[in-house]
Amino acid sequence: MAGVFSLLIALTISLIVTRVATLALMFTGLSREAARFQARSAFSGCGYTTREAESIVNHPVRRRIVMLLMLLGNIGIATVIATVIISISSAGGSSWKYQLAMLSILTLGVIALFLLASSHGIERYLNRLFAFALQRLTDLEVRDYQALLQLADGYAVSEMLVEDRHWLTQAPLRELKLSDEGILVLGIHRAEAGYTGIPGADDVIQEGDTIIVYGRLENIRCLDRRRTGARGDREHRQQVLEQEAQSSAVPESSDAMEAGTAKSQGP
Repeated sequence: MAGVFSLLIALTISLIVTRVATLALMFTGLSREAARFQARSAFSGCGYTTREAESIVNHPVRRRIVMLLMLLGNIGIATVIATVIISISSAGGSSWKYQLAMLSILTLGVIALFLLASSHGIERYLNRLFAFALQRLTDLEVRDYQALLQLADGYAVSEMLVEDRHWLTQAPLRELKLSDEGILVLGIHRAEAGYTGIPGADDVIQEGDTIIVYGRLENIRCLDRRRTGARGDREHRQQVLEQEAQSSAVPESSDAMEAGTAKSQGP
């Protein structure tokens, strides 16, 4: 029994450590998904040679976070393995009913941990708690970027990789008129040219670029799937009509603010 509860406690601590590390990496400027991926890969010891990994190695604060994660991960994984071995060996001379009960408790505990880790409400609460702790105990620039960027009604900032024959590559931002369908391009990352923040109306998106966009998540997903050709143009016009219908219910002052924000990317 003690071995099963020790294993569940070790798993709980592992989830908490990766959650805190994810939040800490987000405070250094990484996106939520990138921070979560890098935290879990560092904690589990699975390294990946990616551009994100290089940005962590070249960043002194991120490097310290990942180094601590690697150390804690090695200790945690060794503890879990030792706990499993002890649990199996201690249950070796017990009846099959006892072993079945232990297996049931372990299964239910793992399921409960998974459900807790997947709960968005608990995640928001833990993020606020961990952010307060990091602000008190570290010198990281602690801000709730999720609350700042994902304001309400499905609006969010997202990264998007521009793939082959994407609709975005056919014209400058001025002609694409993304603001008419409720999407703003905040930045463009190009491998050979680096990062361009707040691109202008004459900037052209190319294949292989990673762009940072702001808008409704459903609109961003539709844009991500859009390809060149007549069908892509029809999808753009449809999104513009839907955006106009939604904007008709927004107060005039909000429309003026949005128009001013999108002015730099053309009509």
